[in-house]
Amino acid sequence: MAQVTGPQFIALQVEDLQAAKRFYTEQLGLVPTDEGPEHAVVFQTHPIPFAIRTPNVDLAGSTRLGWGVALWLGCERADTLHNRLRDYGVDIVEPPYDGPFGRTFSFVDPFGYRLTLHGTPG
Repeated sequence: MAQVTGPQFIALQVEDLQAAKRFYTEQLGLVPTDEGPEHAVVFQTHPIPFAIRTPNVDLAGSTRLGWGVALWLGCERADTLHNRLRDYGVDIVEPPYDGPFGRTFSFVDPFGYRLTLHGTPG
């Protein structure tokens, strides 16, 4: 029987690829790879690759990007990262709390996507 085995790649579509690359590298600490086409930036994330790319849909036609999709990314030192993003002026929509995956918080990136970051318990 044919079946889906799970997520293998995640990408967000953004209008300004260079601004998004700066945010995700400078504020979240992601490291770009040399892989991927020129219209995308693929980051060194494990176990699932994460990327940003130029749009292949009309992003302006949506009032809320990613509405209905929950994107959780693992991170180290969630409280420190939260403080850095807050100080940078990022919209924090859920302050840090202790959740089932460790310290967790949610924010809206400068491009309109809501992301949740979480650490590991212990």
